[in-house]
Amino acid sequence: MPTPTVQRSWRDALAIYLRAPVITMLFLGFSAGLPFLLVFSTLSAWLRSDGVEVAAIGFFAWIGMLYSIKFFWAPVVDRLPLPLLTRRLGQRRGWMLLAQAMIVAGLVGLAGVNPLGQLPLVAAFALLVAFGSATQDIAIDAFRIESAPEDIQAAMASTYIIGYRGGLLAAGAGALYVASWLSWEAAYLTMAALVGIGIITVLVRPEPERLSLSTQLVREPRVRAFLRASRGRPKLLRRLGAWVIGAIVCPFTDFFARYRHKALWLLLFVAVFRISDLAMASMANPLYIDLGFTLKEIANVTNAFGIAMSIGGGMLGGLLVARYGIGPLLVLGATAAALTNLLFSALALTGQSLPMLVMAIVGDNLANGLASAVFIAFLSSLTSRAYTATQYALFSSLMTLPGKFLSGFGGLVVEVEGYATFFLISAVMGIPAVLLALWISRDRELMPAPEASRA
Repeated sequence: MPTPTVQRSWRDALAIYLRAPVITMLFLGFSAGLPFLLVFSTLSAWLRSDGVEVAAIGFFAWIGMLYSIKFFWAPVVDRLPLPLLTRRLGQRRGWMLLAQAMIVAGLVGLAGVNPLGQLPLVAAFALLVAFGSATQDIAIDAFRIESAPEDIQAAMASTYIIGYRGGLLAAGAGALYVASWLSWEAAYLTMAALVGIGIITVLVRPEPERLSLSTQLVREPRVRAFLRASRGRPKLLRRLGAWVIGAIVCPFTDFFARYRHKALWLLLFVAVFRISDLAMASMANPLYIDLGFTLKEIANVTNAFGIAMSIGGGMLGGLLVARYGIGPLLVLGATAAALTNLLFSALALTGQSLPMLVMAIVGDNLANGLASAVFIAFLSSLTSRAYTATQYALFSSLMTLPGKFLSGFGGLVVEVEGYATFFLISAVMGIPAVLLALWISRDRELMPAPEASRA
């Protein structure tokens, strides 16, 4: 547990944002956020505008569950070197570049298909984008935690989420603009070109310093015990066993050893923190379209108000964490994320009201920008730097799994109960997160000191 430190001044908190590792996360955050909506709500808008049934669109949300099971291949990204790429770029940057190539290939593929006539092919290319995006997230999260000391991790979380929200807005409002002016094919090709921002960042920024794989393995007591017990066995078998223990077993035993009986409660909190906003996300764009808003109107409101509120929410979250610590902000973030879903219920009841649409998008972006920045800081405070990629992938996967699974049923709930009831239900889902945030914020063993709040 970190020792208490003197609270930063506002000037010192702001100065952190000028440091190179913090600025880097702005661009990597954009690269991480860009693909997400292109296989989620933007894809749902495309499918709905082309006449695909709303129930089928709801099930497309399950593609996003790839983000929720990425911990299965996180040990590979964490420890397995790539031919040529790892030697030239390093472990983290090599995997990021490979993942970005997969994203580009999937987006170009989506640009060339017809949703009504080739729906299975749409799903296949969307899966490729989602797999590449989830893999990129694993590598970026490890890069972020390893590339700077703990005292600027909260600021890195803030710029990451600002960049991430910028990527979401480019893939949301930006794609809708291009689709309304030109076509959906042009929109997805444009998004493929924007992946170049992440590629350039990977090429120009240095790889973080870290111990070699062999050094990491021999420092593990469990690995050393295995190697002693397996003397005389084939060399390849001993290496494989050591890798499995070091890359897969140790990250999980380390977490439970550090937090003991509180570990399961922490994992439950991670699972429910974003359940309310993820469960409703797949039905937001169908709601706008069914109310009669045009793609251009949706894009205009999202661009004019969403960008400002996302940046403001992310920056505010980072500043407040740096100033006051994570605990109080966890409660605020969980509460705000749940309550803003009620704005969408009000929009559904009001009908085609542009002021109400503005309120819903402003509230959603501000609340989620703040909540996401705070939660990234909290998750990173739980992560051991010896197992950054694997442990953080477990947390971030668990964070999205329940919400993504429930989101798949969103279309069925809307067909039976209507949009207003659906968004009310999604708001109520946020109550457990608020209650757990209150408990965790009061536990000194789980709360890092303000200066040590990690992204």
